[in-house]
Amino acid sequence: MKKIIILFSVLAMVFIMAAERGNAQIVNGAFKKQDVYQRKPMMLPSVREADVFWSKMVWRIIDLREKINQILYYPTTEIENRKNLVSLLLEGIDSEIITAYDARFDDDFKLPITIEEIKTQFGAESRTERVQDFETGETVERVVEGEVRTDEVKRLMIKEEWYFDKQNSKLDVRIIGICPIREYVREDDPTGQIQRTQLFWVYYPEIRELLLTHEVFNPYNDAQRMTFDDLFVKRYFNSYITKESNRFNNRAISQYLTGKEAMYESRRIEQEIFDFEQDLWEY
Repeated sequence: MKKIIILFSVLAMVFIMAAERGNAQIVNGAFKKQDVYQRKPMMLPSVREADVFWSKMVWRIIDLREKINQILYYPTTEIENRKNLVSLLLEGIDSEIITAYDARFDDDFKLPITIEEIKTQFGAESRTERVQDFETGETVERVVEGEVRTDEVKRLMIKEEWYFDKQNSKLDVRIIGICPIREYVREDDPTGQIQRTQLFWVYYPEIRELLLTHEVFNPYNDAQRMTFDDLFVKRYFNSYITKESNRFNNRAISQYLTGKEAMYESRRIEQEIFDFEQDLWEY
């Protein structure tokens, strides 16, 4: 009787091991990474209007060609489920997870636009061309689908508001929206002058859930990758101010200064925000 029990125990262990081996998942690495889809957005402190006694709206430019910002530009093609920021936003707009707003007139998130309108902004609309049929030799009309070239987006515009919360005695900032800027050269322009077009605005609080589901490449440590949302909330990017709220219809710095003077003006606004908090304290 004992031999039969031992035999059944051995057979049961063999079947269990075989089943576990059959259900084994392939782990592409030394350990299994946490599913990013299970993460939740970092909670931001609530702000009461009564607690804010100073604020300033500013617009920044993130140049994706700078080394620190290249993690937003690459990969230009999907690698290991990683996409660049613009490709991720276009995917969310196409699947109607997030809403894109027209950037041609203002940045107040008033007029929603479709993915087809965005493709037109990219110059990727479908067109009809007359081509030769190799089988019959006749000229026929054929519809050619346009291609969205996300690598033409070399800059991002960030709209954000700096404010001082007297309840927490803290100067803080909230990103309001993001606008990709396309840089290209027109085919019919013999001078080769670079054109810049603001493609669309997205409302940042709305896209946080989407940004949280995709990781950003960490050039120093593959085990400590952050998400796009972490990057923006923790401000792991370099930028410069291109406009501040002002009495002149919120005019941009480029409308009244150029060259080094424009750079100095951008730094002056940055320093003014920093000095405001420092001047509140007495020692």
